[in-house]
Amino acid sequence: MLRLSSDEMISKIEKEEPFHAVSDDYSFTLKIEEYTYFLCGAVHDGHQFRKELWNNCLHSEYDRWYEEDPCTKQMVQSNPMVIAGMDSRFEYDLNRAPETAIYDDAWGKQLWCTPLPEDQKQKSLSKHATFYKVVRALVSKMEEKFGGAIVYDMHSYNWKRWDRPVPVINLGTKNIDNDRFSAFAKAWCDALKHIELPHDIATTAAINDTFQGNGYFLKFITENTQNTLVLATEFSKIYCDEYDYILYPEVVDAIEQQLKLILRNHATTFYNDFILKNGQPSR
Repeated sequence: MLRLSSDEMISKIEKEEPFHAVSDDYSFTLKIEEYTYFLCGAVHDGHQFRKELWNNCLHSEYDRWYEEDPCTKQMVQSNPMVIAGMDSRFEYDLNRAPETAIYDDAWGKQLWCTPLPEDQKQKSLSKHATFYKVVRALVSKMEEKFGGAIVYDMHSYNWKRWDRPVPVINLGTKNIDNDRFSAFAKAWCDALKHIELPHDIATTAAINDTFQGNGYFLKFITENTQNTLVLATEFSKIYCDEYDYILYPEVVDAIEQQLKLILRNHATTFYNDFILKNGQPSR
């Protein structure tokens, strides 16, 4: 793995050079084994929390972990193009616009003992901006090369806090172009229902049941591309005990191994049925 600045990453992207790197501020990783028409993202996978913020934070490490999306990078790490956050959403949230990316409170609880100084906010927001600078370059290259693209935007959510039955997998489609893409969203949802999980966990999947896909990562890519579909995909935390802070690696591994095939097959169908028919690949 390399350590690269955003400009160095973008230079490699423009030249279509494969690479695996961490950003020089250690805020995100990007792996490109080959340039293809599908990208996996895990913007809430990170748990790093800058040390200068510790004493001012009212949330414990467990509080932060509970609201993060651990293991979402691992679920898709076998795919050829993967971008993932390394910092906790409690420092800055990559799935929110810059003006709301730094929390004052989180899930009903005040986050900071005293308001953050402006220089600390700017340090976090600069990492947010750097991430999206690279995202813009990458998805632009994908559209230039293939005429369109599909992005699997991986998340998780705490199912035990709900007072009703919720799906193991939720797909949020409110902010996609449903006139063009609803069939591909439904096909993705239907494919995910076939994932077999350990311990007799029944796999259920639904569209816009718990979340509607309102994240900034989806909106940013959608607004800055012409023929790219972003599928906000949320696994309920059946792969851990969200109250006892225990991960179940065998469940995570089962998801990863099956997504290898399911995701690539779905992306190939999208390429054949949408990009080749509607996109304008330049080469």
